Amino acid sequence: MNKDLFDYELPKELIAQTPAEARDASRLLVVRRQAAEGGDVTNNSDAVRHRHFSDVPEYLRAGDVLVINDSKVIKARLIGVKTETGARVEVFLVKKRGQINHFTEDWEVLIRPGKRVRRGQRVKFADDFSCEVVGEIPGGGRIARFFFTGSFDESIDRLGKMPLPPYIKREAGAEDEERYQTVYAATPGSLAAPTAGLHFTPDLLAALEEKGVVIAPVTLHVGLGTFRPVMAEQIEDHKMHTESYVIGAETAERINAAKREGRRVVCVGTTSVRTLESAARRVGGETDNTGEPAYCVMPGEGETDIFIYPGYEFKIADALITNFHLPKSTLLMLVSAFAGRERMLGVYAEAIREGYRFFSYGDAMLIE
Repeated sequence: MNKDLFDYELPKELIAQTPAEARDASRLLVVRRQAAEGGDVTNNSDAVRHRHFSDVPEYLRAGDVLVINDSKVIKARLIGVKTETGARVEVFLVKKRGQINHFTEDWEVLIRPGKRVRRGQRVKFADDFSCEVVGEIPGGGRIARFFFTGSFDESIDRLGKMPLPPYIKREAGAEDEERYQTVYAATPGSLAAPTAGLHFTPDLLAALEEKGVVIAPVTLHVGLGTFRPVMAEQIEDHKMHTESYVIGAETAERINAAKREGRRVVCVGTTSVRTLESAARRVGGETDNTGEPAYCVMPGEGETDIFIYPGYEFKIADALITNFHLPKSTLLMLVSAFAGRERMLGVYAEAIREGYRFFSYGDAMLIE
C-alpha cells in the first residue's frame, strides 16, 4: 500500500501553535463508523457531528472502559556548556540505558551541534549536574553518562525544557509545563505528550465516573519515533520504532471484564490503542457475542513496535478519542485502519473546511 494514499493538504494556519483557552473547550468531531464509508461526509449528520470536547459525556455510557495513558512528559531538552571551551550545547534525552549508581545514569541522547562534543568530553548544566560522552550509537546519537546529586528526575525537572513537537514554531514557555501534560500524568518517561488526553479536565473525568464510565490507566512512554516520517514507498516496508509499556493487573481485569460482558473499550489516543493491541491474546477457543474469536489483555511490562495500518483486525479497541495527525504518518494509518481510509480522508477534508485546529495542541475526534 503506497504511503501517498494517506496524504492530504493542510493549510499551515491550521497547525495549532498554542493550546485552547481551556482544555475541554477544544472542538470535537464525532465520527460514526457505522455510517456508509466514503470520501464525502459534508452535511452528512449520520457520519459526523461537530461538537466541543466538553460534550464527550454525551457519547460515553455507563459500563464503558476509558483507557488513558498516564505517561508523563519529561523535560528532555537540556542546555549546557562544554567544560573545555564554554561553547553552548543542547543535549536531548532519548532513552535511559541504565543506572550505574545512585548518582550516575547512562542515557542515549542527541547533541546539537553534535560535531563539537566527542567521546570523553563533558557538558555542564549546573554545578551539581553534568554529563560525559562515553559512546556513540548509529544515526548520530551519543551515549552520555550523567553525574548528579540528589535525584536525576528532580534535576531534569529543574533544569530541562519541555520538548515541544517540531511543527510548533516557538520555544516552550511556562504555560507548556502545565498544558503539554495530561491532568492524569503520573509516570515520567515520554518525550512527547499522549495528546488526545490533553483535552480532559479533572471535572470532566469526575463527570464520566459519576456516569458509570470505568477509568483504566496504562503507561506507554512516547518516543521520538512518533515524529519519524514513513520513508518507505510501500508502508508494509516501514520499520516502526519501539516503545515500552506497562499494563497493571487491575486495568487488565477492568478491560477483560468489559470484553467478556460486551461493554465498550474506549481508547484515549493511539498510544493506548497500540498498548492494548500489543498485549492482546486469544482466549482459548472462545468467541465473543458476535461469534468472532475472543481476546483478552495480558497485564505486565513489554516493548512494542506494533504497526497498525489498513487491513489490521482490532482485538480490543471499540472506540477511539484522538487528535488530527500528520499526512502520511503512522498515526493517520492507524486511524485509517480503525475507521476506513476513505472515510478518514473525508473526515479530515471536512475538518479543514470547518477550520479545526490540527496536531498536538489541536482539536479532537471521537471515532465510535
